[in-house]
Amino acid sequence: MGAEAAAAPFLAGRAAGQAALILASASPARAALLAQAGVPCATEPAAIDEEEVKAALRAAGADAAKVAETLAELKAQRVSSRHPGAVVIGADQVLECGGVWFDKPADSSHARNDLLALRGKSHDLVTCVCVVRDGQRLWHHTSRATLHMREFSGTFLESYLTAVGAEALESVGAYQLEGLGAQLFARIDGDYFSILGLPLLPLLDFLRGHGMVMP
Repeated sequence: MGAEAAAAPFLAGRAAGQAALILASASPARAALLAQAGVPCATEPAAIDEEEVKAALRAAGADAAKVAETLAELKAQRVSSRHPGAVVIGADQVLECGGVWFDKPADSSHARNDLLALRGKSHDLVTCVCVVRDGQRLWHHTSRATLHMREFSGTFLESYLTAVGAEALESVGAYQLEGLGAQLFARIDGDYFSILGLPLLPLLDFLRGHGMVMP
């Protein structure tokens, strides 16, 4: 049974003209979280210059939460402008450690350096989800999780990077908690779904309240 068929009992009103639901993201993890929860949707990357936005916000003194919120809304607004009437979900995540913001590593050397910088320390993942329709922000939610990375050995680090390969370049911090990245940590404090990139439970609650998911 495919994701669409499995989700059918949980979706509300689609056959009766319910608005299209679009995830403004290229993230397979975010799309999978929604599909596995019974809410499959179309996906469309927003294609915004995230680095330029982050630089401008940093210059303006914005904190990590404001950055995540701004980028989440920008993504949703960009895709919303191309799809009148659609309900568009945007999300973004910022990793902050000791006042430093981390981006997705550009290559394996960058991934190694990021993990060495995070080793033995606690860092925050600030994740925001924003819902937009016809250019109007309907709702947003920001979640903060704290992750405590253990003092792993250099041998472990090299084995980890070899094992995950290009996957280390797909997420800030060079890890996916749902995979081998779990072995990097001693403890996590916060919402698991938000760490994966989407505050899923608050989003489902919003969608239920607006007739897009069965109450």
